[in-house]
Amino acid sequence: MTVQKSNLHPRNLHRDPYDFAQLISCVPELKHYVFENSYKTLTINFSIPEAVKLLNKALLEYFYHVKNWDILDANLCPPIPGRADYVHYVADLLAEHQNKIPQGSSIKGLDIGTGANLVYPLIANKSYGWEMLGTDINQDSLENAQKILDQNPELRPEIQLKYQSNSGCIFKNIINPEERFTFSMCNPPFHDSEESALKGNLRKTKNLNKSKVQKPLLNFGGQQSELWCEGGEIAFISKMIEESILFSSQVLWFTCLVSKKDNLFKLTSFLKKLKAVEFKTIDMAQGQKISRILAWTFIPKESRKDWFI
Repeated sequence: MTVQKSNLHPRNLHRDPYDFAQLISCVPELKHYVFENSYKTLTINFSIPEAVKLLNKALLEYFYHVKNWDILDANLCPPIPGRADYVHYVADLLAEHQNKIPQGSSIKGLDIGTGANLVYPLIANKSYGWEMLGTDINQDSLENAQKILDQNPELRPEIQLKYQSNSGCIFKNIINPEERFTFSMCNPPFHDSEESALKGNLRKTKNLNKSKVQKPLLNFGGQQSELWCEGGEIAFISKMIEESILFSSQVLWFTCLVSKKDNLFKLTSFLKKLKAVEFKTIDMAQGQKISRILAWTFIPKESRKDWFI
């Protein structure tokens, strides 16, 4: 009997255990990292960066028909199932206004901090046909993201990239005066320092290896802008909320991942202060941890259907 990963969204394509024969047919190099564990099931060692990257490459090719996906070892290599979940929960949020999931290029999404991996725009476009704009403060990351698009020319009209020239801004310099987005999404920097990021990866590596590991290993990679910022998650999301009011009529739903549950009270209190019309928290599982999406809007309910004409 096949045991599904019941914590993932019902539409997530990764609920079933990985079929490594299929994945290896897409990326033959992956076979060097696949082994049978003590439960007699095939797996990889998730603490080996190259193994994780090849698994991602295979998943993106097999399930989403993305060819030749690649990132440098220094870049964040995210777990695909958790990233897909965020996209599907955003789809559910948008479906509330039509009683069906809106699809096609009339839906425009904004991915803040898309990174070199471009995973959210890729999954969003391939799953629902949405047009996406990915932004980042790191030009090298955007150059790699562009290489992925160049390897998949059919995506170039569907996914655009934009450099954020001011690291202190989030929506400023990105959203043009006449531009509208159906939603924004963001996986913010979680840590408040490099030391904190390394400690977090040390804990993750120990859990993956079930052993005492003394040297921090960035097994999912990540540069500064991807992993930490001054003030950590709470400061970044607070800044995002503060800026969102300036674009309150240009984005239907602002959304952002919140890793620390304790941060929700401060963030929702801030949204009340800024008179957000509605905000909600959507719980979701991301790999081995529980995360949540904070979503807010300044658009009155009676006007929201106008965004889907």
